[in-house]
Amino acid sequence: MNEEKKCVMVIDENLPLGLIANTAAILGNTMGSHYPDLVGADVSDKEGNEHMGIISIPIPILKGNKDVLMDLINKLSDEKYKDIVVADFSDVAQSCNIYDEYIEKISKVNLGEMNYFGLALYGNKKLINKLTGSMGLLR
Repeated sequence: MNEEKKCVMVIDENLPLGLIANTAAILGNTMGSHYPDLVGADVSDKEGNEHMGIISIPIPILKGNKDVLMDLINKLSDEKYKDIVVADFSDVAQSCNIYDEYIEKISKVNLGEMNYFGLALYGNKKLINKLTGSMGLLR
């Protein structure tokens, strides 16, 4: 595990539980597709049953809200955060049943018009901590 890197998710705590779970699943899948090396090798239990590898680093899920998420989006536009990888999930994405519909809808929406449900951030640990260090865990 690279001690200099960190991954966190910030999810709107005011969403219904099912949408929180869906947001986390989508953000995790999206981030994992870009960093497959973070997933460990398949393993076997004592009886020889195989289990797929899981993520090899912790991913704290932090509580946010609409304002916190938009504030993060705005801060991430600063040049000092240019190397932070951001996966986002918004009302635009959640309202689509097929990916082509998402492509069409998002092309017509400005950044500030989206209602963000969650963000996943991956990058320099110090920068991630600067952005999210004061946020509590979503429980």
